[in-house]
Order: sequence, then C-alpha cells, then structure tokens
Amino acid sequence: MTADLYCVMGNPVEHSRSPWIHARFAQLTGQDVHYGKRLVPLGGFQQAVRDFRAEGGRGCNVTVPFKFEAAPLATQLTARAALAGACNTLRFDGAGILADNTDGVGLANDIAHNAGIDIGGRDVLLIGAGGAASGVLGPLLEARPRRIVVANRTCAKAGLLAERHGALAARNGVRLEAPELRDLRDAFDVVINATTTSLSGAAVPVPAAVLKPGALACDMMYGPAAQGFLAWASRHGAVARDGLGMLVEQAAEAFFVWRGVRPPSAQVLAELRTTLQ
Repeated sequence: MTADLYCVMGNPVEHSRSPWIHARFAQLTGQDVHYGKRLVPLGGFQQAVRDFRAEGGRGCNVTVPFKFEAAPLATQLTARAALAGACNTLRFDGAGILADNTDGVGLANDIAHNAGIDIGGRDVLLIGAGGAASGVLGPLLEARPRRIVVANRTCAKAGLLAERHGALAARNGVRLEAPELRDLRDAFDVVINATTTSLSGAAVPVPAAVLKPGALACDMMYGPAAQGFLAWASRHGAVARDGLGMLVEQAAEAFFVWRGVRPPSAQVLAELRTTLQ
C-alpha cells in the first residue's frame, strides 16, 4: 500500500524542518504518510500545485513567498484563512482544495501549552503588520487578551490590519489598537515580533519600555534569524522565546486538518530542540 503524499512548497525550502516534524508525527500516530519538500520557482506555484495533485498528493504546506497565492486556488477557504488573507495549508480531496492558515493557532498553542502562558486578560503587543502578523492576529484575539496593540513602522498598514479584525475583536471583548510607533508608551505582558528585523540585522523597532518585567517576548522566527530579538528581550529582563514551538504547533494543526488526528506536538518539539543543540 502506497503512503499518502504531502509536502512543503516554498522558495527557499531546503532549510525546512517540516519533513522531519511530519515524519515524527506520522510515526507517533501510526499514519501512513510520506512528506517531502519542493523548491518552487517564482511564478510557478499554481503549476506546482497542479503537478503535485496529479501525482496523487493529498495536501501541502505553503511557505514564503507563496502564502498569498494559495487562497485563489481554493474551492473552500476556512474562516481563519479568509481573515488572514493568506494560507499555509492546502488539503486536496474529491471535493476540491481546502485552504487554511494554521500559523495563528500554532502561535497561540505554543504560548498557552508550551510556554505555559494564558494570555486571557493580558496586554499583548504585536510588532509588524505584514503577512506574518496577519496570519496570527485572529487566533490571538480568540484567546481573549484584554488588549492587543499592533505596532508597525507604517501606521496605516497596522490600522488596516486592525480594521479588518475589528469585528472579531469586538466579539471577543478585546481592545484592538494601532497607534503610531512614536505614541507607543505602555508596557505589555506578551510581546510578539512578526517582523524580519532579526533576519535583516535591523534594530527592534520598539523601545525596551514595552516589556513588563518578566514579560514573554516571542519571535516568530527561530535559529540564527531570531537571535537579535531574543538577545534584546533577554537583555531587558523578558523571557525570550523563539518560533520553533510555533513551527511545530502549526504543523500539528495542519496534520490534524489532513488526517483528523492530533499528534503529540510537545514531545516532537522537545525532540526537535534536542536535535538542534
């Protein structure tokens, strides 16, 4: 019997840890899955999806720079993917293509289950207003913090992101704000970096005063790309956390979307950290 085929599509993709993560998920849950990675040429994403489906592929993860190209392929779009405006998970079946976004629930689950922080009733700062921030804001609102502030160098972009999520914020009783960076003076319980400042070597675009003593400071990246933000956070008394847990948790949610089975994500995260030491 042939294993069901899945993969991650991106450019670049060679560095991806997703094949290792999903292989462990499959082993630990007894699922007959083969998961690979495909380097997709720029401008070739739609054809790559068609080719993979024709080969019998059952689904794929989508990473940079194709997350915004995935939604138009879908015959069904989940509510969280529609709100995010980007997709990182596609499922193929007889009904067509389901497009989802598991990034936000991955981050929320990592904070709640792996970091052990309940953000309900707390103040959260989300730095950035691009695709990464858009993908996580909805699930963060559903965790019902007291307030979420979206801070971005271009305030208008942050304002549009907040406006798009305004109804969800209201339903969950969350104050959602997008002030000018120069007006950012409060301190927060949780600070999330959804920018690429660490990757580019740029300075963190907010003052250290945003960190409450002992605040949780999360970078959505991991490895060398996260080190600048993590060092900044630790230097100013915060608990620094990289994006490796988010990576594993978003993968676990995608695995559930595909297979209907929840893998032991905490175990796989612990194993992955050990392999990277």
